[in-house]
Amino acid sequence: YNEYKSYLRMLSKKIFNISPAMKLAYRCMSTEMYKTHNLINGEFVESSTSEWIDLHNPATNELVTRVPKSTPEEMEAAVASAREAQKTWANTSVMTRQGIMFKFQHLIKENMGELAKNITLEQGKTLIDAEGDVIRGLQIVEHACSVTSLQMGETMPGVTKDMDTYSIRVPLGVCAGITPFNFPAMIPLWMFPLANVCGNTFVLKPSERDPGAAMMLARMAMEAGLPAGVLNIIHGTHDSVNFICDHPDIRAISFVGSNQAGQHIYERGSKNGKRVQCNMAAKNHGVVLPDANKENTLNQLVGAAFGAAGQRCMALSVAVMVGEARNWIPELVERARKLRVTGGTESGADLGPVITPASKARIERLIQSGIDEGASVPLDGRGIKVEGYENGNFVGPTIISDVKPNMECYREEIFGPVLNVLEADTLDEAITILNDNPYGNGCAIFTNSGAAARKFTNEVDVGQIGVNVPIPVPLPMFSFTGSRGSFLGDANFYGKAGLNFYSQWKTVTTLWKEEDAKTAAAEVAMPRMQ
Repeated sequence: YNEYKSYLRMLSKKIFNISPAMKLAYRCMSTEMYKTHNLINGEFVESSTSEWIDLHNPATNELVTRVPKSTPEEMEAAVASAREAQKTWANTSVMTRQGIMFKFQHLIKENMGELAKNITLEQGKTLIDAEGDVIRGLQIVEHACSVTSLQMGETMPGVTKDMDTYSIRVPLGVCAGITPFNFPAMIPLWMFPLANVCGNTFVLKPSERDPGAAMMLARMAMEAGLPAGVLNIIHGTHDSVNFICDHPDIRAISFVGSNQAGQHIYERGSKNGKRVQCNMAAKNHGVVLPDANKENTLNQLVGAAFGAAGQRCMALSVAVMVGEARNWIPELVERARKLRVTGGTESGADLGPVITPASKARIERLIQSGIDEGASVPLDGRGIKVEGYENGNFVGPTIISDVKPNMECYREEIFGPVLNVLEADTLDEAITILNDNPYGNGCAIFTNSGAAARKFTNEVDVGQIGVNVPIPVPLPMFSFTGSRGSFLGDANFYGKAGLNFYSQWKTVTTLWKEEDAKTAAAEVAMPRMQ
């Protein structure tokens, strides 16, 4: 608490040379109790709730802020504000909306360091990884600046005699987003910028575990010119989620998070007639063939498995070593052992803490389940002690080998710095392992054989595939195309699919008869009644 108080004082004195947007962003919290505020109709307002969630720094477990469970009246006010703002925002010119996005992306770049510091404070990831979080979200905003071409419609003259047809994209109305803790900047930026630039208003419920980055981004968006009510923020847990699913004025819901929550939101929101897109759990496999570049492959596996303490939906949490590649496991262990675990602000940090003590306990339980079911643990990160951060939620890099597909540690998404290692005799066997797994978010193959890579990409039933690329998250000109058990909905996030999700088609057919345009000569004779 005292550390954070000093941190805010430093910010107010411009030690980090912050912009006006950032000075205002830190006013999103009460100066006395450091309570996170709601954002309703362009104003950061303290909640009147009696229920608060204490948010702790994962590296120290010291109190950072208190997050409200927004009251029903506050949530209703947020939607009412969005509904009212929609009336004018939908008719705002596309050039004006584009101009706001240009200013917004500039402010994000200008304040990237401050955003990263907040992410490290609330979420725990290293500063360099936190900057990556912001950068990947910024790329979506930059892509939204292309709205003048992305939102163009279609036309066909002369579909039949004297008849023309054209289709245009129009906004849906009020949309909502529910975001996870692991990417507190990137995932909100997947949602509201694209929704807003398409002419929709938005109600965002960020994770109650680290809402600070979303609050800062909202302030920047308003400084960029986003009118009051176009973006609103509420907080909470189950009640706020159900409110979003049930409210009749909310037309579409975007969600990223766990399977249990995603299935609930998809079913409840869909029953209420809403569009819903849900990115959910994953178990991403990296298949290693013995002809792969050994040095590059081992480095890629370590980075993709343990970066962000494994708390990525695209973390490479399973390695399938094919044939003689199984002999690389000892070297893989030694590279992982050298990673530096510490507080995210430390120079040279490779990974920081996991988000909560409960998350740490769950990860450690799943490691033990692998041991109990017959797996080996050549690298065990449980019980790690980090000097200066003795109260933090730390789990060191862990490798579980001799894993079988029926083991709990394989079936469950661990969401921590744990790599499961399976072995296969052939590429066909490895492909079968992948396709028997219920998830379809991402996978990778490491090989120097074009034929093997082509076979793999054709036969695996996974939405995003990397060839010598361990985390194949597409850039925003494409869409995030997780599939099977990792996704529910019809339109994926960002790219063309995201544009389709946040807009609807309106098709107009016109008939102007050619003969109606002909001019007859003036009649000067006395009219005859015939």
